[in-house]
Amino acid sequence: MKSTHPQHSRASFFRRLAAMVYDVLVAVAVGMCAAMIMLIGMLLLIENNILGNQGNEHFSDLIRHSYSYQLTLQIWVALWVVGFFLWFWRNGGQTIGMRAWRLRLFSTSDKPFGYRRAFLRLIFSFGGLGTLLVLFDFKSKQSLQDRIANTEILVLSKEDNHHEAWKKIQE
Repeated sequence: MKSTHPQHSRASFFRRLAAMVYDVLVAVAVGMCAAMIMLIGMLLLIENNILGNQGNEHFSDLIRHSYSYQLTLQIWVALWVVGFFLWFWRNGGQTIGMRAWRLRLFSTSDKPFGYRRAFLRLIFSFGGLGTLLVLFDFKSKQSLQDRIANTEILVLSKEDNHHEAWKKIQE
């Protein structure tokens, strides 16, 4: 299968991997900020007796020993990290790492690329493992998540990597 944009080639595995390294670093930072916000909020709620401290003297003990607070915090962080990828893919087709490596996500079907397809793409990437398929798919260079979500990752020129050029490319 050829690229839907003949002037751009599909991204190689190593270029995708480099972008993923950038994106993992940014996702960790997003997760840390989200955790900090949630922990400060929980601390304020507990200190003002809005939430119970479950018999713990210190907030750190509560977080360490309370499964429900840990689960709430983990779900909160996961939602922010998932939201990071979905928002960037849906609004511009590039995460920060993809932009640095001049990669962009394009739809290979006539359907608009919405949050549903972005979520499908995220789920079937299996934490990046779906990209390993690119190493074996010499002909079309598509990852598992690209095949399932009907997308492709293309390498952009320096000129096309600017926001102003996106409308011209998409048409």
